[in-house]
Amino acid sequence: MKKNDEIKIAGLLGIIGNIFLLVIKSIVSIISNSQSMLADTFNSASDIFASVMTYIGNKIASKKADDDHNLGHGKAEYVYSLLISVIMFLLAYKVLKSSIMSFFGNSEYIYSNWLLVVCIITIVTKLCLFIYTRYVSVKYHNMLIKSNSIDHINDCLLTGLNLFACIMSRFGFNYIDGVVGTFISLWIIYQAFKIFVESYDVLMDKAISDEIKNRVYEIIKTYPEIKKVIHFNSTPVGYRYQISFTIYVDGKMSTYDSHFIANKLEKEIDKKIDEIYLTVIHVNPIEEDKDDIR
Repeated sequence: MKKNDEIKIAGLLGIIGNIFLLVIKSIVSIISNSQSMLADTFNSASDIFASVMTYIGNKIASKKADDDHNLGHGKAEYVYSLLISVIMFLLAYKVLKSSIMSFFGNSEYIYSNWLLVVCIITIVTKLCLFIYTRYVSVKYHNMLIKSNSIDHINDCLLTGLNLFACIMSRFGFNYIDGVVGTFISLWIIYQAFKIFVESYDVLMDKAISDEIKNRVYEIIKTYPEIKKVIHFNSTPVGYRYQISFTIYVDGKMSTYDSHFIANKLEKEIDKKIDEIYLTVIHVNPIEEDKDDIR
């Protein structure tokens, strides 16, 4: 199965699974007036939106480079991830406000065995979705699917808390419902913030990490002909980078030999460092006695 097909399937499964969970959670939260289940319901609503954005974002990001977009459309997935984070913020704030009011207002809570059933169904469904999306995200290094997989496993943990609140309410500890609803809301805000920062960094062309940059220099140092390296630049495109830099070689070296070294180095970097998909090297001459790899 091709990369884009697997990513599309992961997105569609997320949409179908979350729509199913949204429906049953909505019904039970209305019946029981449970704030923790209401928070879980809004969480499923944001998951549906995230899955739809995953599908659309991947479709755009998979387009090849063209005259108007020379580096391709890889950043599309980060644009949509940023949008997902904003929606998550808004939904979480609404549920947080409702949960706090419920905790202090002593709103009526009606226990139902269906609360337990829905929690168990949610945990099983989300665990299955996590296993599949985790596999796809690791296989293809896709930011959107990675965000979805993290969201699925977080949902398992949050619904586990919801299950705990349901069980405790059975014994009269109804205030735990508001506490859990508040916690789930804060957790959604935290996850939204993480997605926002990661997406923002890529969209603002954050430079490649020092760790990856050092790996590039380690490869360069295996070429004794290269005397100096300057103007190291990097541009993120999707989850990978395009890098460029200038190397200095002996001015007496032939143009053919110097460009042969540059071409060989470009291919080696692209092959050995998965985070880099394209290396562009400019060659300049230098006096024989100059030697400064960085």
